[in-house]
Amino acid sequence: MTKDATLERPQTGRSASLELTHALTQALYREARMLDEENYDGWVNMLAEDLFYHMPGIETRYRRDKTDQVNDLRRMAYYNDNLTEIKKRLSRLETGTAWSEDPATRYTHIITNIEVEFSPTPGEYRVFSNFYAYRNRNEREEDTLIGNRVDIWREAGEAFHLVKRQIILKHNVLLSKNLNIFL
Repeated sequence: MTKDATLERPQTGRSASLELTHALTQALYREARMLDEENYDGWVNMLAEDLFYHMPGIETRYRRDKTDQVNDLRRMAYYNDNLTEIKKRLSRLETGTAWSEDPATRYTHIITNIEVEFSPTPGEYRVFSNFYAYRNRNEREEDTLIGNRVDIWREAGEAFHLVKRQIILKHNVLLSKNLNIFL
């Protein structure tokens, strides 16, 4: 597969206005709150019909190895989903058979270092951010996930819809027992 030019970091990007940056920052904070509160219906309403949600597995490599681990879609990925697949993952929670969610997991998403740039497509914006996600289940199960995201958000009337998300974990080995979290 080829690299997706909308997710690549340009050498020089044209930054968005403070007003637009603030609006998209608020959208990211709202998204984090919805995920923390498990308001998945609200979160899904923020997702575009043509969503691509991707989190590749990253291997530890020597610097001389220039293999593209991030954009090669043939490689292993924790998430490589469209909107239908995201909804299918969420529908499991309603079945009563999602053992890893009974009792419920407690989440906190912290989003920071938000940058907004214009993308090549009018009405769409490239949004860079860092995240820290904490989750706690039962008495002693704790996980933290830390990484970067590159998103494409599209204007949708008075709101924005997430079109693409590329998540880069800073862990080369995921120690969590499951991956029942969206980042």
